[in-house]
Amino acid sequence: MFVKIRAYARLTSNTLCLRFPKIARVLGFARTKRRPLLRIFILVMHVIGFFQSISAVMETRTPQGAIAWAISLNTIPYVAVPAYAVFGDSDFENYVTTRKAGLGAVRPMARALVNAIEKNSETEQNAAMKSEASSLMETLSNLSTLPVTTGNKVELLVDGKNTFESIFDAIDAAEKYILVQFYIIRADELGRQLQEKLIRKARSGVRVYLLYDDYGSLGLDGKFTEDLRKAGVKVSSFMNIGDDANRFQLNYRNHRKLVVVDGKTAFVGGQNVGDEYLGKHPTLTPWRDSQARFTGPVVTCLQLPFAEDWNWATGELLKDLDWDISGKQAGKADALCMPSGPADSLDTCALYFLSAINEAKDRIWIATPYFVPDESIVLALQLAAQRGVEVRILMPEIFDSELVRYSSYSYLEAMDKAGVQVWRFQKGFLHQKVMLVDEDFVSIGSANLDNRSFRLNFELQVGVRDRDFASKVEKMLDQDFSNSRLAGPADLASKSSKFKLGVRISRLLAPIQ
Repeated sequence: MFVKIRAYARLTSNTLCLRFPKIARVLGFARTKRRPLLRIFILVMHVIGFFQSISAVMETRTPQGAIAWAISLNTIPYVAVPAYAVFGDSDFENYVTTRKAGLGAVRPMARALVNAIEKNSETEQNAAMKSEASSLMETLSNLSTLPVTTGNKVELLVDGKNTFESIFDAIDAAEKYILVQFYIIRADELGRQLQEKLIRKARSGVRVYLLYDDYGSLGLDGKFTEDLRKAGVKVSSFMNIGDDANRFQLNYRNHRKLVVVDGKTAFVGGQNVGDEYLGKHPTLTPWRDSQARFTGPVVTCLQLPFAEDWNWATGELLKDLDWDISGKQAGKADALCMPSGPADSLDTCALYFLSAINEAKDRIWIATPYFVPDESIVLALQLAAQRGVEVRILMPEIFDSELVRYSSYSYLEAMDKAGVQVWRFQKGFLHQKVMLVDEDFVSIGSANLDNRSFRLNFELQVGVRDRDFASKVEKMLDQDFSNSRLAGPADLASKSSKFKLGVRISRLLAPIQ
């Protein structure tokens, strides 16, 4: 085997020097006398890649992911080896054990919250509402381990301007505490506005907690967070990469977007804190996104995933939040908090979408910026279309990831054959994560239709059963479809052979995107 690898290394090094002289020159291997060093480098990387591929096959949780890693580690180890070291699934069991142990302190609060909701549901009015609950909501409740809450009010917020005006108004009105969690926080104009408001509230005596993801907010400078801390804001990154106890791979990202004010108002959706969400990105403009504002008992439930994440990141238990749900009825909507993450005993996020797709009777409209689903989702969508459900997938025409762009083309033929409509949004970059099922169910949150959201990221969705809210979402998506074009297999057929090869390769890498 090593003889073959050595011969391949010699061939690869010669090819690199001949066909890509600039790259070879940058590496310092362009001159003939230094080519043996390049061959040694290639040989070493292939050996490491080979042994890492064995680890990937043994430890990666899905067969698709194992295949993707095994192929890339053995064919392009120069890229895949460092990528696997950072993003691979090694130490996953250790991660799960540590994460679950960290949640032990939060479990009593969770149990008390569940008991309070169930006790509140025993009233005559709520019992009648509960008896009318759809089988979908009951299934999702079992999956979430949190009960369906009744008496909620939901407001749809379209795009960044409306979203952050509403969030900032709620922050300004805060009296007791503010919980803020985003995957991305930038120190740009929007980030500074958020910073100023949080500082002002902290100095007025309001307790303020800010949690962000290390990977998503990689460019956030230390002065931004230090100014917040000096004003009394409690700030933490999710993974605390510098802490040996929490130093795990960057694969497990906290992708949740959540703001809770006084336990009475909450915001959930797809938007982060950055000027691009206000339509100021140099190329991905306008930025199309959605958020929802919640009032009612579900807000109390939404505090729980924040409390779990905060306890994991800092070791602090947030006992002093408002965990009382009595008297919080604000509307007529049923709502369910659905947190998910890689430490779940089941693939909660994937099962959440599968449940909704399988329960659909009339229609499924899904808007997602990253449509790279696994085979179970593909088959469920095809089956839904075959039983007469109108299935529409809305995705961007322009992407912020070339790999995702290539992968999206690979699904066109399979979707078209089954009668699933794929629409490409033409008016800027579509980033919203919204699903509309039949006439009364809406899902809104942070999860995309890809393997990362299904199995690697910490995500947060809210499932809402309410005809009025569903009607508003329908009107919003109708407008989005009017700004989109229907895509199909011809889109790929017209591309070059090189592009088609890229599509095939990207599809192979779909499980690890």
